[in-house]
Amino acid sequence: MDNTGLSLDRMRTFVRVAERGNLSMVARELGIGQSTVTRHLNELEEAVGVPLLSRTTRRVTLTDEGSRYYANCLQILRLVEQAAEEARDARQAPAGAVRLSCTAALGVMHVTRLIFEFQDKHPDIRVDLNLTDERIDLVREGVDVALRLGPLADSAMKLHALGESHRLLVGAPTYLSVHGRPQHPADLSRYETVVMSNVAGSDRVVLSSPDGTSLIIPVSGKLRVDHGLAAREALAAGRGIGPTHLWLVHDLLDDGRLEVVLRDYRPSPVPLSLLIVPERAAIARVRLLVDFLVAEVSKLPGIRPS
Repeated sequence: MDNTGLSLDRMRTFVRVAERGNLSMVARELGIGQSTVTRHLNELEEAVGVPLLSRTTRRVTLTDEGSRYYANCLQILRLVEQAAEEARDARQAPAGAVRLSCTAALGVMHVTRLIFEFQDKHPDIRVDLNLTDERIDLVREGVDVALRLGPLADSAMKLHALGESHRLLVGAPTYLSVHGRPQHPADLSRYETVVMSNVAGSDRVVLSSPDGTSLIIPVSGKLRVDHGLAAREALAAGRGIGPTHLWLVHDLLDDGRLEVVLRDYRPSPVPLSLLIVPERAAIARVRLLVDFLVAEVSKLPGIRPS
């Protein structure tokens, strides 16, 4: 087999085309001509001896062989990058980029501020912060570390459990003064609830009673949102009652814009985890950010050890 086309540049081009699905977009991103992108792909396919991509007038997709080759290319390119970075780390202070993905509302409310503190301590480290509630493929998206709320499926990522995010039921004084305060969990079905449309099971509230039993109450509301910050605004504006993370509304509770309802009944806490791409865990700047987040996130309102 002819290996002349199996260069790292051609692998990088192939990986970006596989992820973007568009040759002209990759050409602009890499700062090369589209004809060069096409040549890289042709040379790579000729070298490996099988078609890696299926091309149409609108989109480029991976063949079965291309999907397997793409996964191997990701590993190879990551290892090459890691080897260079570890060599540099041994000679100088940690520098370069760390790519961090975080649940959106948590990122806006707290993690962005923590990144400021981290960079004040390590000014040569760039942090690329991606805020999303989607469960993205960390390797495919080039992410090093991810902060995730909620249960996680089996994963090849290195997992660090940070604890649990405790929740409570809240409502605005303006809403409660008009509609009254619920006296028992069963009363919730008669109240407007701010519903999170992107959270499974948001049409019911599961509460733990003082004696440890679980109560499931169906709820509904005329407002459905898909972002924690929108839910925060809706609750503060008196659009209904809702379960929420303490870290999301602690300031509104402190200044009286929200009040806790059914204080003796609590929604189930939600796991908070740190995911690390294993091949990136040993890089000094990644390790520094991970250690910093482990120490600081546990101090946020409502985050408690599991």
